[in-house]
Amino acid sequence: MNDEEKRELMMNFERNRQMLSSIMQQKQQYNIQVEVIGASLDELKDTKEKTVMKIVGNIMVSKSIADMKKELEEQKSSFELRLKTLVKQEETTMTKLNSLKAQIEGKPASEEKKTTKKKK
Repeated sequence: MNDEEKRELMMNFERNRQMLSSIMQQKQQYNIQVEVIGASLDELKDTKEKTVMKIVGNIMVSKSIADMKKELEEQKSSFELRLKTLVKQEETTMTKLNSLKAQIEGKPASEEKKTTKKKK
């Protein structure tokens, strides 16, 4: 492998590493959102009120408990779906990174897969 190919592999590795970092940050943010929505749903289950106040922009509006629960459950399922997608992207990116690492170090990709499986 010549220097130009190695440099290209290194740049590709760095791009994938940055992508992985971004994916992990998004995953963390979505996890926090799911937890916050879950806590809100728990509070709605415990309340004796018939309506709740929701902040929309600069105003507060009254909303029924049932409507609010439905809205929050939809948001939660949306975030959970996004999380599943991010997990798949994370796995794909990790696989690419391991492959690129093996190429840069001069190992065959099949050897790298064996060591990756042992680590899991």
